[in-house]
Parts: sequence; C-alpha cells; structure tokens
Amino acid sequence: MSSFGLAEPRSLPPGQRLALVLRPVNYGRVPRIDLATWSLRIGGDTRDGEALSLSWADIIAMPQTVVRADHHCVSHYTTLDLCWSGVAARTIIELAPPAVGAEHVLVSAARGYSSNIRLEDLSSSRALFATHLDGEPLTPEHGWPLRLVLPHLYGFKGPKWVGTIDYQRYAERGFWEQRGYHFTGDAWREERYSYQE
Repeated sequence: MSSFGLAEPRSLPPGQRLALVLRPVNYGRVPRIDLATWSLRIGGDTRDGEALSLSWADIIAMPQTVVRADHHCVSHYTTLDLCWSGVAARTIIELAPPAVGAEHVLVSAARGYSSNIRLEDLSSSRALFATHLDGEPLTPEHGWPLRLVLPHLYGFKGPKWVGTIDYQRYAERGFWEQRGYHFTGDAWREERYSYQE
C-alpha cells in the first residue's frame, strides 16, 4: 500500500467547526446494493470511445492506497484525520482515460445522486475511490461499497454508492449543484453556493 500524508494545514477551512465524529449525511434512504450485480462503469467521452465496466472483484484486486485526510462538510463541520483506503482515482483514470478536451467528470451514484467534478480535481494525487474507512469496510451509511473522497473539496462533491463515471467536454451540474451549491466546492476557498461562482 502506498500512503499520502495530510496536504492541508492543520487549521480548519474558513467557516468550519470541529466535529469529533464523521456523521453520515444522506440524501434519501440508504440504498441496498447487491455486489453480484453492482459495477463501476467508466464512460462518456473516453479516449477510445468505449465504456469500461469494473466488477467488485476488479476493484478489490487493484493496488490499494491509503489517504489520511480531513472531511469538510458544507454544513460547516470538519472531522480530522480520517484514514480512507481504496483505489486511487488516478488508477481508474489510467485504465479508462478521457478523450482530449474532456475536462469534466459526472460521477453518479445510487438514488439519482450525481456530482460534477473538474478532471483536474479527480486527477489529484489524493483523490480516492474508497472502500474502507479507518481500517474497516465502509458501512452502507458511509457509502459502501464505493465512495469518492476528494479531501480539498466539500463532502457533497464526493458521492457515496458510486456506480458511474462519465467524462464530459462540457460541464453539467450535478444533484446539489442544481440546487444552488457551488460547482467546484473548494473548502479552503469557502466555495459553498452557486452565487459565489
């Protein structure tokens, strides 16, 4: 396993308060997912024009990475020093690279949730498709089987229960972005709401 240390300073982002425990915050009910039929699909504007589908067995067979990072909820709470493990987002991108000119990624999940992320954010060395939290498999409430972790962005940018990654040439607002939240969501720039764009 490779490991990346904390990149952020130990101070909290502006407007944040310390939370000792990572509280699950969900849109709607927690979905029931069957690993026998679940897959991670990478499509949209891929380099070869084809979609790639990865099974759970494919995911857990990939090199595992550990990222120790703080979690910043847009509702003003930050939980420090969480230990996430799973597959580096860069590994997924290398398996199914985007086409030239695709600068955005729509990451979709169960229950109709989606988040639009800049490719440069997904390509961060600390971006991770997490399967474990603090050494234990993710619970359903925390996004089992697969959750996107983007440590420098607010938590709403990293969907739980991820099922699809679509590269895009043009930005498409995701679930919360359509409801008034910031397109980029950088916690250190306090990019909470769309009127700040």
